[in-house]
Amino acid sequence: MPPLQVEGPAHGDLLIVGWGSTYGSIVQAREQAVAEGRAVAHVHLRHMNPLPPDLGDILKRYKAVLVPEMNLGQLSRMLRERYLIDVVQLNKLQGKPFKVSEIHDRIIELCNGVSK
Repeated sequence: MPPLQVEGPAHGDLLIVGWGSTYGSIVQAREQAVAEGRAVAHVHLRHMNPLPPDLGDILKRYKAVLVPEMNLGQLSRMLRERYLIDVVQLNKLQGKPFKVSEIHDRIIELCNGVSK
């Protein structure tokens, strides 16, 4: 399995972990946050079983981890159980894709909380 590609700083305030259809909204929201001076990175998973071997090391390099999911939080649960980290869930169940603003707003809330 190839190493994960982290978009953004190698260390920082926030890492967004995504998979599947959340990719486009996450990328745009992260780019907006970076343009505003936030230290935000993103990693998008292609393999869920097994999880990539370098994921645990990547997760530990950030103060907070946000997981936007189009379900009840199965990936968030897996990350908590496997890596014993607290992740912030952003779940959506309406059958509609995430708006960039939904993810961006949560990024700003979390970055403001991390820097305090």
